[in-house]
Amino acid sequence: MATRKRVLFVCVHNSARSQMAEAFLKSYAGDFFEVESGGLEAGVLNPIVVEAMKEAGIDISGNTTKEVFLFLKQGKAFHYVITVCDEASAERCPIFPGVSQRLHWGFADPSSFTGDHEEKLSKTREIRDLIKAKVMEFIEKETKVAARGTQV
Repeated sequence: MATRKRVLFVCVHNSARSQMAEAFLKSYAGDFFEVESGGLEAGVLNPIVVEAMKEAGIDISGNTTKEVFLFLKQGKAFHYVITVCDEASAERCPIFPGVSQRLHWGFADPSSFTGDHEEKLSKTREIRDLIKAKVMEFIEKETKVAARGTQV
């Protein structure tokens, strides 16, 4: 098998959006991608996100939040760095050496949702489903590119 492409998802606190994106990519294409996520600052895993992901069949309750700068300090290289936060926060993301592509997928932040538990969960489900769709689109595109590259 060819070397897996390394993907890093980045958001503000690594508490919601980047965790969901990482979990979906690992679940659906972990054999093709090596996936990590981090935040501009380490936060606390959002319990409503954990609940929404559990409903989708993925348990992220044991995940920890990480700072993206730790990956930079470790000298890790990524084929893709994908920001999943707002545009202004994405601009604060460090430049990683050797990155072939930097992408931005903007999604609303579940930690900013207001209302009672059910309202927050409902809005979080919407973001979860948007992230899943974007990840599936990414997988389809990247696996087609890889398949074309191996044809003789």
